[in-house]
Amino acid sequence: MSFHKVSRNGWLVFGLLVLGSGIMLFPFVWMVLSSFKSAGDVYTYPPKWIPSQWNFSNYAAVFRMIPFLRYYFNSIYTSLAQTAIQIFLSITAAYALTKLDFPGKNGLINLIRSTMFVPLIVTLIPLYLMFSRLGLVDTYSGIILPQVFSAFTTFLLMSFFVTVPNDLCDSAKLDGCGYYRIMTKVVVPNSTASIGTATMFSFLAHWKSYTWPLIITNKAIFRTLPIGLKYLVQESSSEYQVMMAASVMAIVPVLIIFMFSERQLVRSVTLTGLKS
Repeated sequence: MSFHKVSRNGWLVFGLLVLGSGIMLFPFVWMVLSSFKSAGDVYTYPPKWIPSQWNFSNYAAVFRMIPFLRYYFNSIYTSLAQTAIQIFLSITAAYALTKLDFPGKNGLINLIRSTMFVPLIVTLIPLYLMFSRLGLVDTYSGIILPQVFSAFTTFLLMSFFVTVPNDLCDSAKLDGCGYYRIMTKVVVPNSTASIGTATMFSFLAHWKSYTWPLIITNKAIFRTLPIGLKYLVQESSSEYQVMMAASVMAIVPVLIIFMFSERQLVRSVTLTGLKS
């Protein structure tokens, strides 16, 4: 009797998961199919799922209307640079705050934690004035540098670094390893799941960043993809099939990053709360 009860509950949970998955996948599937539709198919009522004729010219139209490749390169370059620098800084900060003892450590942790409660909009004007005086407006450095520090990423890594046994670090220290080698040879290899997850979150945040790149750039050659898509909306007016084609191309790097990081993400969620 209990078996049938569990089985019914299992089917109920499975049905809810399928329903939730369908709701989440619906916008993505609609976007992909709409990118191949003609203008007539887009405005047809009732809506048509499958295009009457697969129209690949929508993708070519994106490149005619805006310098899409330039925006694409800018987003990839800045996002990768920001992610690499941010992960490096967060790893070193998380290691120091979890495995080292020094005066003012707790105060520093509280200071870093407090930055998570400061809205981005509050810092925009001071940041712009500072980088303007440094001559970094309309530069890649101006886009990259203000966004490389992340308290969230640091605390995410700290939550995993603290699970690495201190005995391993002490053993490495007895073998003659310094702080840097302990971090790279002991702590980091035992925290690959968390680092992979942090990398994915960091890249996604930088890839979709809009406000700061919009403020710090005036020239088209430095615009990133989210800003470029805004200008495409102005250029294409009511050509929604062209906007969908651009959106499909814009989401490709995100899907690639997710494919490579999925296993690490699942592993990090599985290991959350477990002590080695």
